[in-house]
Amino acid sequence: MLELAILGQLKERSMHGYQLSKQLSDTLGGFWRVSYGSLYPSLRRLEKEGAVERENASEGVGRRKNVYRITTHGEELFQELLQEGTQDNEDNKFRVRMAFFKYLGPEMRIKLLERRRAYLQERLSTLEATLAKRKEGGDAYTLSMMTHGQDSTQSDIAWIDDLIASERRTLAATPAKRSRKSTRPSTTRAKTTPASHKSPAAARKEPTI
Repeated sequence: MLELAILGQLKERSMHGYQLSKQLSDTLGGFWRVSYGSLYPSLRRLEKEGAVERENASEGVGRRKNVYRITTHGEELFQELLQEGTQDNEDNKFRVRMAFFKYLGPEMRIKLLERRRAYLQERLSTLEATLAKRKEGGDAYTLSMMTHGQDSTQSDIAWIDDLIASERRTLAATPAKRSRKSTRPSTTRAKTTPASHKSPAAARKEPTI
């Protein structure tokens, strides 16, 4: 997931390590902290694989920093990482992947969202069954925690449902827009005068021999 996040940020622009760390924190910091101890080994792996490359950039007098940029191979790897593991629905991994959904087409986004929804539905069913067994004789804190998990999962399902509905509306509207554009009549007409026909005005201007 960290390699996916790094490539996703470098798709936006080239950055040196500190900028990359800050950008990752700004984008993912609400649910995932990236340390320098994990960032630089991941950059080295990506560089060894040919997915990123370094260029030296001047920063002040006599100071140079390694700036990383994504390569063509890195672009391909990013798409593979973004679309692979669609059965992997661990919360943080899904959120990292979703942070780069703009680089996917609507069909793939719907596919990933539907799999996430199925996972959440399974989680909800498990929680409901466990709660039903524990309601009698369970301690208050455990029951409260499970009830909170149930409410959160229901909220997540509703959120995913809204996203899927929005994607489907966008997908349905796209062919209609193309159709209207292709059937729109042309507003310009070529004005041509056949060589064999001359207007009366033009005829009057011709000299008489």
